[in-house]
Amino acid sequence: MDRRKAVKNTALLMGVTLSSSTLASLLQSCQNENRLTWSPVFFDKKGAEIISELTEMILPKTETPGAKDLKVDIFVDKMFQETLSPEDKDHVQKGYEEFIALCQQKYGASFLELSQEDRDKVLKEVEMTANKFNTSIWGSTLGKQEPLDFYRRVKQFTLVGYFTSEEIGKNVLKFDPIPGAYNGCIPYDGGNSWTL
Repeated sequence: MDRRKAVKNTALLMGVTLSSSTLASLLQSCQNENRLTWSPVFFDKKGAEIISELTEMILPKTETPGAKDLKVDIFVDKMFQETLSPEDKDHVQKGYEEFIALCQQKYGASFLELSQEDRDKVLKEVEMTANKFNTSIWGSTLGKQEPLDFYRRVKQFTLVGYFTSEEIGKNVLKFDPIPGAYNGCIPYDGGNSWTL
């Protein structure tokens, strides 16, 4: 995915305005957390385990790190606690309970007990039924934006946490905050010009 497009989409997904220093401090605090001693601040322990699995399914480990490797699940939990209004928190909590009920009704087990195939089916279903972001033109949203569902918020915060992490910025996107000298005539090898 094109970095500019990813950053633009991530900013649109946020739905709230966060200063870069706030976002950076949240990300840094997540990286300092020890997974063994970490206590979730928004979800209970079982909910945090479900969030961990959801984030890893959204961004699994391949040749690049997965969401769990970057502690995105911890970031998601903190984002739910620190950036949502009380009304949005209630809406998300109800959505979480509906997600748990869906797994029980359709498969007779909790999300954590489902096979990978059944987990995929659940995620495909909630992806299709979860509300979407309203279309926007030149930054203006068309129509009233309904509060985002549990799954859409998890996906939103997962993408934000992943693509704004230091590891992905430096080693995958190869972001150079201070570009070098201007080289007007260089051979093009098909790669990104900022990684030359």
